[in-house]
Amino acid sequence: MTGRLFRVALGVVAIGLLATGAARAADVQWFGQAAFKITSPGGKVILIDPFITKNPKTPEELKDLTKLGQVDLILVTHGHGDHIGDTAEIAKMTGAKVAMNADMGQTFRTLGIVPKEQLIRFNKSGPIQPLGEGITVTMVRAEHSSAVMYKDPETGKIRVFPGGEPAGYIVELEDGKTFYHAGDTGVFADMAFIGSFYDPNVALLPIGGHFTMGPKHAAYAVTELLKTKTVVPMHYGTFPPLKGTPEQFKAALGDYDGTVVVMQPGETRKF
Repeated sequence: MTGRLFRVALGVVAIGLLATGAARAADVQWFGQAAFKITSPGGKVILIDPFITKNPKTPEELKDLTKLGQVDLILVTHGHGDHIGDTAEIAKMTGAKVAMNADMGQTFRTLGIVPKEQLIRFNKSGPIQPLGEGITVTMVRAEHSSAVMYKDPETGKIRVFPGGEPAGYIVELEDGKTFYHAGDTGVFADMAFIGSFYDPNVALLPIGGHFTMGPKHAAYAVTELLKTKTVVPMHYGTFPPLKGTPEQFKAALGDYDGTVVVMQPGETRKF
């Protein structure tokens, strides 16, 4: 079955659920930077890049990780500390599965950061269903870098280990709604493939600049490549170099027929 036919089939299922009153929206919470919590219509909880306790934009009351409650899956886009964040502690606390690129997964397994039985090592274009049927996660390209900085518990020295290649994620939920978390990235031509093949309903895109796309590059990615109609800006304002703003992003979009959803750290929206 082709991707487009598959989405049509899921759409029929979603219509059926709506008719019975069983369908509900996905809840998406933003903690600042690239950290999101997605609660699916079926009640599954997915964290992406859970940089929370040391995130200067996360509200203090949310830095108590026990308040996260249930977590079923953690997706990590690359090895930088503001994306790995609290992955190890949350995984230990909740028993969540942790999925990432295969090479970084090997580093995590070798160093014992996450128990091997909780790790899912995979790679680009290989869809997985780590929570069973209904939710599909596909890793896609990101144009960035990746390395894991690890503090040796015995010596106290910080060492650098392989982080594999950076990635973004396509997360398709039970009702067929699809989210594209771009990770940290610059513009790349294959975004046109992501837009055409996966047709994401919502794109979570960095706009801060310096390490990622700034507002103008992000706007080009939306209008010329992805063509996604709903965009949530992320990865801006957390640290001084990340100077891009949602206002600049909106201005760069011009008269593009889409919606920019500007979230505040800690806020939850329904999609």
